[in-house]
Amino acid sequence: MFAPMLLLWPLSVVITFLLARSLADVPFDRALIERTEALARQATVASDTGALSLPGSVSDFVAAGEDNTQVYLQVIAPRGRLMVGQPDLPPPRLYDYPEPGRVKLRTATYRGNDVRIGYLYLDDGQADDGAPMLVQVAETLDRRTRLANEIIKGVIFPQFMILPVAVTLVWFGLSRGLKPLKALQGRIRSRAPNDLSPIDPRGAPEEIAPLVDAFNDQIERLGRNIDSQKRFVASAAHQMKTPLAGLRTQAELAMREKDPEQLRQRLEQIAIGSQRASHLVSQLLALARTENQGMTVSREPIDLHALARDVVGEWVPMAVNRQIDLGFEGSTRPIGIQGHALLLSEMLNNLIDNALRYTPAGGAVTVRIETDAGQAVLTVEDTGPGIPEPDRELVFERFHRVLGTNVDGSGLGLAIVKEIVDQHGATISVTDGLTSSDQTRLDPSRRGARFAVRFDASSGATPRA
Repeated sequence: MFAPMLLLWPLSVVITFLLARSLADVPFDRALIERTEALARQATVASDTGALSLPGSVSDFVAAGEDNTQVYLQVIAPRGRLMVGQPDLPPPRLYDYPEPGRVKLRTATYRGNDVRIGYLYLDDGQADDGAPMLVQVAETLDRRTRLANEIIKGVIFPQFMILPVAVTLVWFGLSRGLKPLKALQGRIRSRAPNDLSPIDPRGAPEEIAPLVDAFNDQIERLGRNIDSQKRFVASAAHQMKTPLAGLRTQAELAMREKDPEQLRQRLEQIAIGSQRASHLVSQLLALARTENQGMTVSREPIDLHALARDVVGEWVPMAVNRQIDLGFEGSTRPIGIQGHALLLSEMLNNLIDNALRYTPAGGAVTVRIETDAGQAVLTVEDTGPGIPEPDRELVFERFHRVLGTNVDGSGLGLAIVKEIVDQHGATISVTDGLTSSDQTRLDPSRRGARFAVRFDASSGATPRA
């Protein structure tokens, strides 16, 4: 703040000088007008004789020019005849047209000095050519300058005294105002590296309260991110322990096995175990990716129909291998939503994988895309054992598995689905998958499951698969 004050001070001096000069001109201009009018009255009385004699008046006019201020007079009769005063006093400018009876003021140079001139045209009606009489009174600017200087001194000199005081007050005020900030800075620097508790805003200036709130919000989000990473590491370590232990056990047994047939069975178990571990690692990595996206997932117009059709096509070979009828039912036109293509593909992959795992051979899995009440609905329906109502909310939790299914899985697929659904502002529901007519045809224990994801339909932008 000291630099702007130093810049404003010279500007203040200039403005003060201009104002002081303007104020100094007011009383002197008024006095000059009165003198010009007084001389005009004398000239009007003497116009009958053709001469102007001012024995006492001239001395009075000149006596008024004290303190080295010079006063000059000039009265010019019609036809340019000088009645009294200095003959070489500058005449009015050519474009300054006469206004009889009105005193005008101008600034000119006379005998090397700047002078202020009051002049007046008089038309007594006696001139043959009708030319008016000219009366001029001029005075130098010495007194005006001295008065302006006195005003400037009276204003500027106190500023020299006020400026250091102002700087001191500003320094004191800023130091005192920033002291709570320094205290807050000290508290932040003294915090432990793993301390993610909110910053206490007490004692901080009110103006930075929004900054403290924003910083606390950032700390809270950072804490959630760190907690998520800790849960991921703990979950990964816990879930990988079992398949790795199984692989190690099978490998040790295979090393001691002498029978080729038994050795082959051990190697098959190792292959199955490694496949399970690979699937678990893939699920864990997918969960980590979705969590790291947080609420900053970028969205773009997507044709949900085309995306689902492509994903379903990738699962056809596996469905054929498991003797499951995998079908796709879609709309005749594109269904646009705002979403992240890779995350939505991951979501649908997990729903289809979950449906194929729990559907026995000879069953069916159907992926359906439709619109309902202005929303795009993605449905994955199977003919498996279904999900009991008490477990329908729990299946989206990590590592939760429905008991009694005897199906291999990591318990992470539906947790990944729920995370992606939440990031897209969508909703997911679980219901039975079969209609009443289907139940009469199939085993009643195979109720099936229907997962329905509802998106807000996109309007305006052209969807892209």
